[in-house]
Amino acid sequence: MSGAVGLYIHIPWCLVRCGYCDFNTYVFNPLTEQRYAQSYVDALCDEVDVAHRVLGTTTVNTIYFGGGTPSLMAVQDYRRILDQVREGFEIAADAEITTEANPETLTLDHLEQIRATGVNRLSLGMQSSTPHVLATLDRVHTAGRVAEVVDWARRAGFTNLSLDLIYGTPGESMADWRDSLRTAVDLAPEHVSAYSLIVEEGTRLARRMAAGQLPHPDEDDLADKYICADEILSSAGFQWYEVSNWSKPGHECRHNLGYWRCQPWWGIGAGAHSFIDHMRWWNHKRPETYIQALADTGSPIAGSEQLTADQAHTESVMLALRLREGIDESVLTQQEKERALEYVQSGHLTHPGSRFVCTRAGRLIADGIVREILGAC
Repeated sequence: MSGAVGLYIHIPWCLVRCGYCDFNTYVFNPLTEQRYAQSYVDALCDEVDVAHRVLGTTTVNTIYFGGGTPSLMAVQDYRRILDQVREGFEIAADAEITTEANPETLTLDHLEQIRATGVNRLSLGMQSSTPHVLATLDRVHTAGRVAEVVDWARRAGFTNLSLDLIYGTPGESMADWRDSLRTAVDLAPEHVSAYSLIVEEGTRLARRMAAGQLPHPDEDDLADKYICADEILSSAGFQWYEVSNWSKPGHECRHNLGYWRCQPWWGIGAGAHSFIDHMRWWNHKRPETYIQALADTGSPIAGSEQLTADQAHTESVMLALRLREGIDESVLTQQEKERALEYVQSGHLTHPGSRFVCTRAGRLIADGIVREILGAC
């Protein structure tokens, strides 16, 4: 394969499963189940070898440890996985290497050791600064813990720090949300993600709402809180570059930009997805099945699909319009361009030069705009 590739590495362990989470995660303590933890890391390293055999000596420009809670993993396992990547691939000198982390899993010493492995970007699950909101989300860290961890991260040498926030939790007032935003800004990260609460079927939060214990999110409240986030973050020197992501200049998440720009990535681990040359495939979801499949067949893949030209076009439009850079009109058909120009007239898109870009009002209904432009409504 020509060009660079991003690697995503899935660590499915969590100490507690948050009530809103529908990710491929499992309550698990690697400190008491070392044999299973090592079997999983062995399988991750085996899949790195599979990727090398398929891709050849390709340059890796981003690596992202996601989960789950990657920071539950032993530092020697970070090192082992990264050494395995280095054996088969050329890691770019300026590679962005991210790990997600939950505040309750970190210490200064652990952060120093993670940083020494080559990990240079930390994405910290803050979610809220308000105790009752954290409790509703089933987060186990205290509000003040985030500030302590940010201080440790800086002392450990992390100069690229992201904070993740969630808005729209039942019981969260606008004052609560403003406090979370201002607390995040005061911690001076380089990047902030702010996602509206999505209630996924099968989660504890969905069951509580179905039972009438909690109200469902209100669309107007979510829109107001998005506008609040954009105003506060913009005034603090952050610039939106994707609908739910803001950064200081030069600190956009390069790994996630690869997804949004339809660039190639290989997902390593249980349930991970990959996308290369318009081919998408996904691994066996359960860690035990993933491990066994690699051992039995040398492949963790559970299924795949080759995107048609129409599917690839739909995805490229959908993802590009989420970005500040927008989409070039040359990508659109004449009918799609005409429909996009209608949104310029309504104030939901701008049309600088040859590109279409969402305004703030457009970002609030970005998915609907995409459907309309593609003629899918």
